[in-house]
Amino acid sequence: MPTQTTQKTRSWLFAPGDSEKKMAKATASNADIALFDLEDAVAIENKPLARQMVHDFLKANADQRARMWVRVNPLDGPYTLGDLAAIMPAHPGGIMLPKIYGRADIEKLDHYLSALEVANGIEEGSTPVIVLITETAEGMFHTGDYKGAPRVVALTWGAEDLADSIGASSNRNADGSYGFTYELARSLTVLGAATAGVAAIETISADFKDLEALRSRAEKVRRDGFRGMLAIHPAQVDVINAAFTPSAEEVEAAREIVAVFAANPGVGAIGYKGGMLDRPYLSRAQQLLAQVDEA
Repeated sequence: MPTQTTQKTRSWLFAPGDSEKKMAKATASNADIALFDLEDAVAIENKPLARQMVHDFLKANADQRARMWVRVNPLDGPYTLGDLAAIMPAHPGGIMLPKIYGRADIEKLDHYLSALEVANGIEEGSTPVIVLITETAEGMFHTGDYKGAPRVVALTWGAEDLADSIGASSNRNADGSYGFTYELARSLTVLGAATAGVAAIETISADFKDLEALRSRAEKVRRDGFRGMLAIHPAQVDVINAAFTPSAEEVEAAREIVAVFAANPGVGAIGYKGGMLDRPYLSRAQQLLAQVDEA
């Protein structure tokens, strides 16, 4: 069974694990989750230092532990076990696993985490995981395989490593939008997350200065079914949080729809404000209200 978590998942702010200053800024921000990076943001020669710095930062800020997660290195390289052995004694709030090839990678990580949890006096199975499911070409064929995967509470996607994996010279169209393969990766992520019953998290917006474009994109992907977004700069956090928080008008409309169906039990479709509502409208209203309850 997937690990259950009540942690809000609107904004996930990356910070390099070899910068105490940036980890502190991420933790002090309004990000729902501060995500300390041991992978792409850290040069190979700095990885041992970064592991120790992340461990020490987690220990020193234990009151924030639930919202301090760590992106480890991918399982197809030589660094993952060293990452986990270094950080698990400090009990991170969760783990991000990048560049996976399929469900077997999650099951392997689960075994590693279980052993390290027991060794460090942590409840076995209590460390949740978010998975980057589209960063390899092979991984794209397994995006619907994570139902019941151990520990998984969210799925997200990436476009840069996917382009590298397939040998593409760019992942963008001439107008700056993502190419078809990368929009497919986004769609498969939200479909895979729905299949697994976990949160779908949108990938980063690299231009952290263009907050209007960020707002527009975040609002769009929430309408598409995403429940949060990765961030690379503290300035992005408040925009993302606002975009993924249902407005008062949305909440009121959802409550009205639920109330209409409650007042007419057993009805499959019902007239409402000059139109017709059927059961999918009720389901969407209930899901929106559940997001408000989680927040």
